[in-house]
Amino acid sequence: MTAGRLIVWRHGRTEWNLQDKIQGQADIPLDSVGLSQARSAAARLAALAPTRLFASDLQRAVATAGELAALTGLKIEYDEALREIDVDDWAGLTSAELAAINPEAAARIRSGEPQRRGTNGETVEEVAARFSGALKRISAEGTSEDTIVIATHGLAGRVGICLFLGIPQPNWPAFGGLANCNWVSLLNGRQGYRIEEWNAGSLPEPVMSDDPQK
Repeated sequence: MTAGRLIVWRHGRTEWNLQDKIQGQADIPLDSVGLSQARSAAARLAALAPTRLFASDLQRAVATAGELAALTGLKIEYDEALREIDVDDWAGLTSAELAAINPEAAARIRSGEPQRRGTNGETVEEVAARFSGALKRISAEGTSEDTIVIATHGLAGRVGICLFLGIPQPNWPAFGGLANCNWVSLLNGRQGYRIEEWNAGSLPEPVMSDDPQK
């Protein structure tokens, strides 16, 4: 059995988000706006009657998940595999600072070429494999009646979902980044999971269409 719906939910805003600093696995808290975002988004997600709640163990994801836990009574289940990409010694740099310090690496990232983040950090491919593996484990623990919410991070969530769905890597950039406290809804059907909503901030609505995907 697999879970009926997976909601992959990005954390609320941090001060480093506002300052365009690379966070990676640096344990940066939500700012006051991020807390408000998490509280508002949690109220909407609670309406989906989630049955389990997972989170990265970094505090910005923990605090985001905590708002939903407070409304639903769900216990937060922590998983290190849901962390953001490891950027090692790039953490705290702005995009402009990285471009000045290491223009070759910054150019490869912009062009989509393989590039390890930081001196000893992860590649996009490595974080995608890590996150996709977590989605496979989590989804396999559910049933068709389950809606599982996963509070996590933007880059890891985006590329991990793409790999989980079997989307070829050259197509990953077509799936835009997630705004703070927005989410991706994956609905399980006859042919496996499909994207129900991407970068959503409102509840899914029924699809009126001649295209039978259920």
